Amino acid sequence: MHTEPKQRPVALDRRSIYTVRTVAMVQGAYFLVIGLWPILIIDSFRAMAGTDIEHWLAYTVGAIIAAIGSTLLLAGVNRRLTTELAFLAISSAAALAAIEVIFAVRGAVSWIYLVDVAVEVVLIAGWSAALRQTLRSAQPVRYPHVERLLAGAQSVSLNGGLSRP
Repeated sequence: MHTEPKQRPVALDRRSIYTVRTVAMVQGAYFLVIGLWPILIIDSFRAMAGTDIEHWLAYTVGAIIAAIGSTLLLAGVNRRLTTELAFLAISSAAALAAIEVIFAVRGAVSWIYLVDVAVEVVLIAGWSAALRQTLRSAQPVRYPHVERLLAGAQSVSLNGGLSRP
């Protein structure tokens, strides 16, 4: 797996990493729990969600949500927090919230799903605040060896030798 950043590298301060890491781990734990719930305790899930749910669909959606949650948890534990991970976290929370609002308004699912919508909105707000703080505190990575070379005003000619301008 290629792990080198394609963006301009930034050095994050300890507080920013902790905040992004915390949001990733909170969402990861929440998604893992709500994803495993229909898989492990389908009767409890049916009592909350309604009795007319199809088991295969509840299991499938639960497995996908649990997979996202475990990915977020692992990234937080291993401190491998990337732009792609943040996008996965925010977009999955937004998608779940949108689907739950649409189907709750239509009467297709219980209004209790709006409690989950509130949690998803809080998670998105948490990501927004953490990423804003991270971007505000980010400093460009320094490369002292390159800076020393440039400070010496040396350049490489086409025939391979060093020359002074």
